Amino acid sequence: MPADSRREQIIRTAFDLFSKKGFNGTTTKDIAASLGVSEATVFKYFATKDELYQAILDIKNCGDDFHRGHKWHDNPDLIQAIEDKNDEKVFYTFALQALNKHHENQAFMRMILFSALENHSLAECYYRGFITEIYDFFASYIRKRQEDGVFKKIEPKVVVRAFLGMLVHHSLNNILWDKSRYLLNITNEQAAREFTEILLNGICIKEKLFQQN
Repeated sequence: MPADSRREQIIRTAFDLFSKKGFNGTTTKDIAASLGVSEATVFKYFATKDELYQAILDIKNCGDDFHRGHKWHDNPDLIQAIEDKNDEKVFYTFALQALNKHHENQAFMRMILFSALENHSLAECYYRGFITEIYDFFASYIRKRQEDGVFKKIEPKVVVRAFLGMLVHHSLNNILWDKSRYLLNITNEQAAREFTEILLNGICIKEKLFQQN
């Protein structure tokens, strides 16, 4: 097997195991056994398990099926909504994109949760990179709208945390605890629309009715 193909195969196999058993619960022997190769073959491509784990985070944060071809904030609909100062569309567009990505990348969501629970340093690395970027991006937009006199003077990062909290909690319920949607069975579009309405009705100086664009 060509080196690039073998490396990708190792990463995908390790990703599957990490998402099911966590970092501590997965050994390089497990990865090799799942591939049907020797442990030495795994070490040929990745000197340590940490190095393999980092490769997965790099792929998910920079490319692959999570961000292939562009960063999340390069979404043309989001860019246009920001230029138009269309608050409803800004938050709705991001919310829908995030919820869809959570659904499409359930294994990655589980892997990141495992990492946090295991107190693995790479979970913090991911958080400080990808999540911090989201906080800074939306906090900047919120500050500008506060200066425009549209949003209340609330710490912008508190607003971002409240919004992300709704999105992440909803996704975790669907992925981990309520897979059958017994408690709440709504589409991602409906969830994005109603979470956006809740947020804007709370932070806008003048009450706004949500209008989907």
